[in-house]
Amino acid sequence: MPAPAPAAPPVPAPIAPVRPVDAPSNPYLRLLATPGARAFTAGNLLARLPMGMFSVSAVIMIAGAHDSYALAGAVTATGLAATALVAPWTARLVDRYGQARIAVPATAVAVLGSLALVLCVHYDAPVWTLFAAYAATATTPNTGGMSRARWAHLHRGDPAALHTANSFEQAADELCFMLGPVLAASLCGALFPEAGTLTGAILLMTGVLIFAAQRATEPPVTPGTRAASPLRTPGMIALLTVFLATGAVFGAMEVVSIAHAGGAILALQAGGSCVAGLLYGSLRPAASAGRRLLLCLAGMTALMSLPLIAAATTDSLLVLAGCLLLAGAATAPTMVTGMTLIQRLTPQAQLNEGMTLAVTALLGGIAAGSAGGGWTVEHAGTVTGYAVPMCAAALALAVAAMGTRRA
Repeated sequence: MPAPAPAAPPVPAPIAPVRPVDAPSNPYLRLLATPGARAFTAGNLLARLPMGMFSVSAVIMIAGAHDSYALAGAVTATGLAATALVAPWTARLVDRYGQARIAVPATAVAVLGSLALVLCVHYDAPVWTLFAAYAATATTPNTGGMSRARWAHLHRGDPAALHTANSFEQAADELCFMLGPVLAASLCGALFPEAGTLTGAILLMTGVLIFAAQRATEPPVTPGTRAASPLRTPGMIALLTVFLATGAVFGAMEVVSIAHAGGAILALQAGGSCVAGLLYGSLRPAASAGRRLLLCLAGMTALMSLPLIAAATTDSLLVLAGCLLLAGAATAPTMVTGMTLIQRLTPQAQLNEGMTLAVTALLGGIAAGSAGGGWTVEHAGTVTGYAVPMCAAALALAVAAMGTRRA
Protein backbone atom coordinates (compact mmCIF):
# COMPACT_ATOMS: atom_id res chain seq x y z
CA MET A 1 0.00 0.00 0.00
CA PRO A 2 1.65 3.30 -1.09
CA ALA A 3 2.53 5.77 1.59
CA PRO A 4 0.16 8.70 1.78
CA ALA A 5 1.34 11.85 0.05
CA PRO A 6 2.60 14.50 2.43
CA ALA A 7 0.00 17.08 3.26
CA ALA A 8 0.42 20.41 1.55
CA PRO A 9 1.48 23.17 3.88
CA PRO A 10 -1.43 25.33 4.95
CA VAL A 11 -1.87 28.51 2.97
CA PRO A 12 -1.63 31.45 5.33
CA ALA A 13 -4.61 33.77 5.37
CA PRO A 14 -3.96 37.17 3.84
CA ILE A 15 -2.84 39.66 6.42
CA ALA A 16 -4.46 43.06 6.38
CA PRO A 17 -1.93 45.83 6.08
CA VAL A 18 -0.98 47.18 9.46
CA ARG A 19 -0.22 50.82 9.84
CA PRO A 20 3.20 51.43 11.40
CA VAL A 21 3.09 52.59 15.00
CA ASP A 22 4.71 55.92 14.13
CA ALA A 23 2.48 56.56 11.10
CA PRO A 24 0.23 59.64 11.37
CA SER A 25 -3.40 58.92 12.17
CA ASN A 26 -4.61 61.63 9.79
CA PRO A 27 -5.08 60.11 6.31
CA TYR A 28 -3.77 63.25 4.57
CA LEU A 29 -0.60 63.30 6.66
CA ARG A 30 -0.10 59.61 5.85
CA LEU A 31 -0.61 60.42 2.19
CA LEU A 32 2.00 63.18 2.19
CA ALA A 33 4.38 60.93 4.14
CA THR A 34 4.75 58.82 0.97
CA PRO A 35 8.39 59.17 -0.19
CA GLY A 36 8.63 61.93 -2.79
CA ALA A 37 4.99 63.00 -2.42
CA ARG A 38 5.59 66.40 -0.85
CA ALA A 39 8.06 67.46 -3.54
CA PHE A 40 5.86 66.64 -6.53
CA THR A 41 2.77 67.99 -4.73
CA ALA A 42 4.48 71.34 -4.09
CA GLY A 43 5.48 71.69 -7.74
CA ASN A 44 2.06 70.61 -8.96
CA LEU A 45 0.18 73.06 -6.74
CA LEU A 46 2.44 75.87 -7.93
CA ALA A 47 1.74 74.90 -11.54
CA ARG A 48 -1.99 74.48 -10.96
CA LEU A 49 -2.65 77.87 -9.36
CA PRO A 50 -2.38 79.71 -12.74
CA MET A 51 -5.22 77.58 -14.12
CA GLY A 52 -7.57 79.83 -12.18
CA MET A 53 -5.70 82.97 -13.21
CA PHE A 54 -5.29 82.91 -16.98
CA SER A 55 -8.87 83.39 -18.18
CA VAL A 56 -9.62 86.17 -15.67
CA SER A 57 -6.32 87.89 -16.49
CA ALA A 58 -6.97 87.63 -20.23
CA VAL A 59 -10.47 89.10 -19.90
CA ILE A 60 -9.22 92.04 -17.81
CA MET A 61 -6.27 92.65 -20.12
CA ILE A 62 -8.15 92.41 -23.44
CA ALA A 63 -11.30 94.21 -22.28
CA GLY A 64 -9.19 97.04 -20.88
CA ALA A 65 -7.21 97.46 -24.10
CA HIS A 66 -10.08 97.03 -26.60
CA ASP A 67 -13.04 98.14 -24.46
CA SER A 68 -14.89 94.97 -25.46
CA TYR A 69 -15.91 92.17 -23.13
CA ALA A 70 -17.37 90.39 -26.15
CA LEU A 71 -13.91 90.21 -27.74
CA ALA A 72 -12.34 89.11 -24.45
CA GLY A 73 -14.95 86.37 -24.06
CA ALA A 74 -14.50 85.20 -27.64
CA VAL A 75 -10.71 84.95 -27.21
CA THR A 76 -10.98 82.92 -23.99
CA ALA A 77 -13.68 80.70 -25.51
CA THR A 78 -11.35 80.00 -28.45
CA GLY A 79 -8.63 78.98 -26.03
CA LEU A 80 -11.05 76.67 -24.23
CA ALA A 81 -12.06 75.03 -27.51
CA ALA A 82 -8.42 74.61 -28.51
CA THR A 83 -7.66 73.02 -25.14
CA ALA A 84 -10.51 70.54 -25.59
CA LEU A 85 -8.94 69.44 -28.88
CA VAL A 86 -5.26 69.47 -27.92
CA ALA A 87 -5.26 68.28 -24.29
CA PRO A 88 -6.09 64.58 -24.98
CA TRP A 89 -3.27 64.39 -27.53
CA THR A 90 -0.84 65.95 -25.08
CA ALA A 91 -1.92 63.46 -22.43
CA ARG A 92 -1.46 60.57 -24.86
CA LEU A 93 2.12 61.71 -25.48
CA VAL A 94 2.66 61.94 -21.72
CA ASP A 95 1.52 58.33 -21.30
CA ARG A 96 3.70 57.16 -24.17
CA TYR A 97 6.92 59.06 -23.47
CA GLY A 98 6.71 60.12 -19.82
CA GLN A 99 5.60 63.14 -17.85
CA ALA A 100 8.95 64.96 -17.73
CA ARG A 101 9.78 64.54 -21.43
CA ILE A 102 6.44 65.94 -22.63
CA ALA A 103 5.19 68.25 -19.87
CA VAL A 104 8.19 70.59 -19.89
CA PRO A 105 8.26 71.41 -23.64
CA ALA A 106 4.45 71.51 -23.79
CA THR A 107 4.42 74.01 -20.93
CA ALA A 108 7.13 76.06 -22.60
CA VAL A 109 4.95 76.38 -25.73
CA ALA A 110 1.97 77.43 -23.60
CA VAL A 111 4.03 80.00 -21.71
CA LEU A 112 5.28 81.44 -25.00
CA GLY A 113 1.63 81.71 -26.09
CA SER A 114 0.81 83.66 -22.92
CA LEU A 115 3.78 85.99 -23.44
CA ALA A 116 2.77 86.48 -27.08
CA LEU A 117 -0.75 87.44 -25.93
CA VAL A 118 0.72 90.04 -23.57
CA LEU A 119 2.82 91.53 -26.37
CA CYS A 120 -0.09 91.54 -28.83
CA VAL A 121 -2.33 93.36 -26.36
CA HIS A 122 0.35 95.79 -25.24
CA TYR A 123 1.39 96.76 -28.76
CA ASP A 124 -2.15 96.80 -30.16
CA ALA A 125 -1.57 94.00 -32.68
CA PRO A 126 -4.37 92.92 -35.04
CA VAL A 127 -7.27 91.19 -33.31
CA TRP A 128 -6.64 87.84 -35.00
CA THR A 129 -3.25 87.60 -33.24
CA LEU A 130 -5.04 87.54 -29.87
CA PHE A 131 -6.93 84.41 -30.90
CA ALA A 132 -3.78 82.75 -32.26
CA ALA A 133 -1.71 83.55 -29.19
CA TYR A 134 -4.31 82.36 -26.69
CA ALA A 135 -4.95 79.20 -28.70
CA ALA A 136 -1.24 78.34 -28.30
CA THR A 137 -1.77 78.00 -24.55
CA ALA A 138 -3.82 74.86 -25.25
CA THR A 139 -0.63 72.78 -24.97
CA THR A 140 -0.64 73.31 -21.20
CA PRO A 141 -0.47 69.78 -19.73
CA ASN A 142 -3.13 68.54 -17.35
CA THR A 143 -1.08 68.96 -14.19
CA GLY A 144 -3.89 67.71 -11.96
CA GLY A 145 -4.21 64.56 -14.05
CA MET A 146 -0.46 63.94 -13.91
CA SER A 147 -0.52 64.29 -10.14
CA ARG A 148 -3.44 61.85 -9.86
CA ALA A 149 -1.54 59.41 -12.10
CA ARG A 150 1.40 59.54 -9.69
CA TRP A 151 -0.84 58.79 -6.73
CA ALA A 152 -2.43 55.90 -8.65
CA HIS A 153 1.05 54.52 -9.37
CA LEU A 154 2.32 54.92 -5.81
CA HIS A 155 -0.81 53.47 -4.16
CA ARG A 156 -2.03 50.94 -6.69
CA GLY A 157 -3.92 48.21 -4.86
CA ASP A 158 -4.81 50.49 -1.94
CA PRO A 159 -8.34 51.87 -2.57
CA ALA A 160 -8.44 53.79 0.73
CA ALA A 161 -5.23 55.69 -0.03
CA LEU A 162 -6.38 56.42 -3.57
CA HIS A 163 -9.69 57.73 -2.25
CA THR A 164 -7.83 60.10 0.06
CA ALA A 165 -5.48 61.13 -2.76
CA ASN A 166 -8.35 61.89 -5.15
CA SER A 167 -10.09 63.90 -2.44
CA PHE A 168 -6.90 65.85 -1.77
CA GLU A 169 -6.47 66.60 -5.47
CA GLN A 170 -10.08 67.75 -5.84
CA ALA A 171 -9.74 70.03 -2.82
CA ALA A 172 -6.56 71.42 -4.37
CA ASP A 173 -8.46 72.08 -7.61
CA GLU A 174 -11.16 73.97 -5.73
CA LEU A 175 -8.60 75.96 -3.75
CA CYS A 176 -6.67 76.97 -6.87
CA PHE A 177 -9.81 77.98 -8.74
CA MET A 178 -10.94 79.92 -5.68
CA LEU A 179 -7.65 81.78 -5.11
CA GLY A 180 -6.51 82.09 -8.73
CA PRO A 181 -9.13 84.59 -9.94
CA VAL A 182 -8.71 86.71 -6.80
CA LEU A 183 -4.93 86.78 -7.23
CA ALA A 184 -5.23 87.61 -10.94
CA ALA A 185 -7.70 90.44 -10.40
CA SER A 186 -5.61 91.86 -7.54
CA LEU A 187 -2.39 91.83 -9.61
CA CYS A 188 -4.07 93.38 -12.66
CA GLY A 189 -5.69 96.08 -10.56
CA ALA A 190 -2.78 96.91 -8.26
CA LEU A 191 0.06 96.73 -10.81
CA PHE A 192 -0.82 96.77 -14.52
CA PRO A 193 -3.27 94.82 -16.74
CA GLU A 194 -0.66 92.33 -17.96
CA ALA A 195 0.57 91.46 -14.44
CA GLY A 196 -1.82 88.56 -13.91
CA THR A 197 -0.86 86.79 -17.13
CA LEU A 198 2.88 87.33 -16.59
CA THR A 199 2.73 86.05 -13.00
CA GLY A 200 0.67 83.03 -14.06
CA ALA A 201 3.18 82.16 -16.79
CA ILE A 202 6.10 82.30 -14.34
CA LEU A 203 4.27 80.18 -11.76
CA LEU A 204 3.24 77.62 -14.38
CA MET A 205 6.72 77.14 -15.81
CA THR A 206 8.38 77.05 -12.38
CA GLY A 207 5.87 74.58 -10.98
CA VAL A 208 6.10 72.20 -13.94
CA LEU A 209 9.92 72.23 -13.77
CA ILE A 210 9.81 71.34 -10.06
CA PHE A 211 7.17 68.66 -10.69
CA ALA A 212 9.00 67.11 -13.63
CA ALA A 213 12.28 66.97 -11.68
CA GLN A 214 10.75 64.42 -9.26
CA ARG A 215 11.57 61.41 -11.41
CA ALA A 216 11.40 58.83 -8.60
CA THR A 217 7.60 59.10 -8.35
CA GLU A 218 6.91 59.36 -12.09
CA PRO A 219 4.77 56.49 -13.43
CA PRO A 220 6.70 54.20 -15.80
CA VAL A 221 5.95 54.22 -19.51
CA THR A 222 5.77 51.37 -22.00
CA PRO A 223 7.24 52.82 -25.20
CA GLY A 224 6.36 51.17 -28.47
CA THR A 225 2.90 50.04 -27.39
CA ARG A 226 -0.16 51.50 -29.10
CA ALA A 227 -3.19 50.73 -26.99
CA ALA A 228 -6.73 51.46 -28.07
CA SER A 229 -8.25 54.73 -26.94
CA PRO A 230 -9.79 54.70 -23.45
CA LEU A 231 -13.00 55.83 -25.18
CA ARG A 232 -13.48 52.21 -26.29
CA THR A 233 -13.58 50.96 -22.71
CA PRO A 234 -17.13 49.88 -21.78
CA GLY A 235 -18.81 52.49 -19.61
CA MET A 236 -16.33 55.26 -20.42
CA ILE A 237 -18.63 57.20 -22.79
CA ALA A 238 -21.43 57.24 -20.23
CA LEU A 239 -19.05 58.40 -17.51
CA LEU A 240 -17.64 61.17 -19.70
CA THR A 241 -21.20 62.27 -20.44
CA VAL A 242 -21.73 62.56 -16.68
CA PHE A 243 -18.65 64.79 -16.53
CA LEU A 244 -20.04 66.85 -19.42
CA ALA A 245 -23.34 67.41 -17.60
CA THR A 246 -21.53 68.11 -14.33
CA GLY A 247 -19.42 70.75 -16.09
CA ALA A 248 -22.66 72.37 -17.26
CA VAL A 249 -23.65 72.66 -13.59
CA PHE A 250 -20.48 74.63 -12.83
CA GLY A 251 -20.61 76.81 -15.94
CA ALA A 252 -24.25 77.75 -15.52
CA MET A 253 -23.91 78.42 -11.78
CA GLU A 254 -20.95 80.72 -12.42
CA VAL A 255 -22.69 82.87 -15.04
CA VAL A 256 -26.03 83.03 -13.22
CA SER A 257 -24.45 83.90 -9.87
CA ILE A 258 -22.30 86.64 -11.38
CA ALA A 259 -25.36 88.12 -13.06
CA HIS A 260 -27.48 87.86 -9.91
CA ALA A 261 -25.05 88.84 -7.15
CA GLY A 262 -21.53 89.45 -8.50
CA GLY A 263 -18.52 87.17 -8.82
CA ALA A 264 -17.25 87.34 -5.23
CA ILE A 265 -20.10 85.15 -3.99
CA LEU A 266 -18.81 82.23 -6.09
CA ALA A 267 -15.89 81.81 -3.68
CA LEU A 268 -18.38 80.41 -1.16
CA GLN A 269 -19.37 77.60 -3.50
CA ALA A 270 -15.71 76.73 -4.12
CA GLY A 271 -15.01 76.97 -0.39
CA GLY A 272 -17.86 74.60 0.43
CA SER A 273 -16.60 72.14 -2.15
CA CYS A 274 -13.04 72.33 -0.82
CA VAL A 275 -14.09 71.59 2.76
CA ALA A 276 -16.46 68.83 1.67
CA GLY A 277 -13.71 67.24 -0.42
CA LEU A 278 -11.31 67.11 2.52
CA LEU A 279 -13.98 65.66 4.82
CA TYR A 280 -14.99 63.11 2.18
CA GLY A 281 -11.40 61.99 1.76
CA SER A 282 -11.04 61.29 5.48
CA LEU A 283 -13.91 58.78 5.37
CA ARG A 284 -13.58 55.14 4.39
CA PRO A 285 -15.16 54.77 0.94
CA ALA A 286 -18.01 52.33 0.31
CA ALA A 287 -17.22 49.30 -1.81
CA SER A 288 -19.22 50.30 -4.89
CA ALA A 289 -17.93 53.49 -6.51
CA GLY A 290 -20.83 53.36 -8.98
CA ARG A 291 -23.37 53.46 -6.17
CA ARG A 292 -21.43 56.26 -4.50
CA LEU A 293 -21.57 58.28 -7.72
CA LEU A 294 -25.35 57.93 -7.89
CA LEU A 295 -25.70 59.07 -4.27
CA CYS A 296 -23.38 62.04 -4.85
CA LEU A 297 -25.25 63.11 -7.98
CA ALA A 298 -28.58 62.77 -6.20
CA GLY A 299 -27.22 64.97 -3.41
CA MET A 300 -25.93 67.49 -5.95
CA THR A 301 -29.31 67.64 -7.69
CA ALA A 302 -31.07 68.26 -4.38
CA LEU A 303 -28.59 70.86 -3.14
CA MET A 304 -28.55 72.74 -6.45
CA SER A 305 -32.22 73.53 -5.85
CA LEU A 306 -31.31 75.62 -2.80
CA PRO A 307 -29.93 78.67 -4.70
CA LEU A 308 -33.04 78.60 -6.91
CA ILE A 309 -35.32 78.58 -3.86
CA ALA A 310 -33.30 81.34 -2.18
CA ALA A 311 -33.31 83.58 -5.26
CA ALA A 312 -37.04 83.04 -5.79
CA THR A 313 -38.14 83.63 -2.20
CA THR A 314 -35.80 86.30 -0.79
CA ASP A 315 -33.57 89.19 -1.81
CA SER A 316 -31.09 88.41 0.96
CA LEU A 317 -27.57 87.83 -0.38
CA LEU A 318 -26.68 86.27 2.97
CA VAL A 319 -29.25 83.53 2.46
CA LEU A 320 -28.11 82.99 -1.12
CA ALA A 321 -24.50 82.80 0.05
CA GLY A 322 -25.39 80.10 2.57
CA CYS A 323 -27.24 78.14 -0.11
CA LEU A 324 -24.26 78.37 -2.47
CA LEU A 325 -22.00 77.15 0.32
CA LEU A 326 -24.24 74.12 0.83
CA ALA A 327 -24.59 73.54 -2.92
CA GLY A 328 -20.83 73.44 -3.25
CA ALA A 329 -20.65 70.66 -0.64
CA ALA A 330 -21.81 68.10 -3.21
CA THR A 331 -19.30 69.12 -5.87
CA ALA A 332 -16.07 67.63 -4.56
CA PRO A 333 -17.48 64.22 -3.51
CA THR A 334 -19.05 63.88 -6.98
CA MET A 335 -15.80 64.75 -8.75
CA VAL A 336 -13.71 62.53 -6.47
CA THR A 337 -15.95 59.53 -7.09
CA GLY A 338 -16.08 60.23 -10.83
CA MET A 339 -12.28 60.39 -11.04
CA THR A 340 -12.03 57.15 -9.06
CA LEU A 341 -14.23 55.45 -11.67
CA ILE A 342 -12.13 56.95 -14.48
CA GLN A 343 -9.01 55.46 -12.88
CA ARG A 344 -10.66 52.04 -12.59
CA LEU A 345 -11.90 52.03 -16.18
CA THR A 346 -8.69 53.36 -17.76
CA PRO A 347 -5.75 50.99 -18.40
CA GLN A 348 -2.77 51.81 -16.18
CA ALA A 349 -0.61 52.85 -19.14
CA GLN A 350 -3.21 55.42 -20.27
CA LEU A 351 -4.14 57.11 -17.01
CA ASN A 352 -3.08 60.59 -18.10
CA GLU A 353 -5.16 60.32 -21.27
CA GLY A 354 -8.19 58.95 -19.45
CA MET A 355 -8.20 61.68 -16.81
CA THR A 356 -7.54 64.36 -19.41
CA LEU A 357 -10.57 63.15 -21.36
CA ALA A 358 -12.59 63.61 -18.17
CA VAL A 359 -11.25 67.15 -17.74
CA THR A 360 -11.96 67.88 -21.43
CA ALA A 361 -15.56 66.71 -21.00
CA LEU A 362 -15.81 68.90 -17.91
CA LEU A 363 -14.51 71.94 -19.82
CA GLY A 364 -16.96 71.29 -22.65
CA GLY A 365 -19.78 71.13 -20.11
CA ILE A 366 -18.64 74.37 -18.48
CA ALA A 367 -18.72 76.10 -21.87
CA ALA A 368 -22.19 74.72 -22.65
CA GLY A 369 -23.46 75.56 -19.17
CA SER A 370 -22.11 79.11 -19.42
CA ALA A 371 -23.87 79.59 -22.75
CA GLY A 372 -27.13 78.06 -21.50
CA GLY A 373 -27.05 79.98 -18.25
CA GLY A 374 -26.28 83.25 -20.03
CA TRP A 375 -29.11 82.74 -22.53
CA THR A 376 -31.58 81.95 -19.74
CA VAL A 377 -30.54 84.98 -17.70
CA GLU A 378 -30.92 87.26 -20.71
CA HIS A 379 -34.34 85.93 -21.74
CA ALA A 380 -35.92 84.82 -18.45
CA GLY A 381 -33.99 86.51 -15.63
CA THR A 382 -31.48 85.39 -13.03
CA VAL A 383 -34.00 83.62 -10.79
CA THR A 384 -35.02 81.30 -13.60
CA GLY A 385 -31.35 81.00 -14.51
CA TYR A 386 -30.72 79.10 -11.27
CA ALA A 387 -32.90 76.30 -12.66
CA VAL A 388 -30.23 75.55 -15.30
CA PRO A 389 -27.58 74.08 -12.97
CA MET A 390 -30.23 72.07 -11.14
CA CYS A 391 -31.48 70.59 -14.44
CA ALA A 392 -27.92 69.84 -15.52
CA ALA A 393 -27.31 67.97 -12.24
CA ALA A 394 -30.51 65.98 -12.79
CA LEU A 395 -29.31 65.11 -16.30
CA ALA A 396 -25.99 63.88 -14.92
CA LEU A 397 -27.87 61.71 -12.41
CA ALA A 398 -30.08 60.24 -15.14
CA VAL A 399 -27.10 59.43 -17.37
CA ALA A 400 -25.23 57.81 -14.47
CA ALA A 401 -28.29 55.75 -13.53
CA MET A 402 -28.70 54.49 -17.10
CA GLY A 403 -25.01 53.71 -17.39
CA THR A 404 -25.06 51.76 -14.13
CA ARG A 405 -28.11 49.78 -15.22
CA ARG A 406 -26.50 48.83 -18.54
CA ALA A 407 -23.28 47.87 -16.81
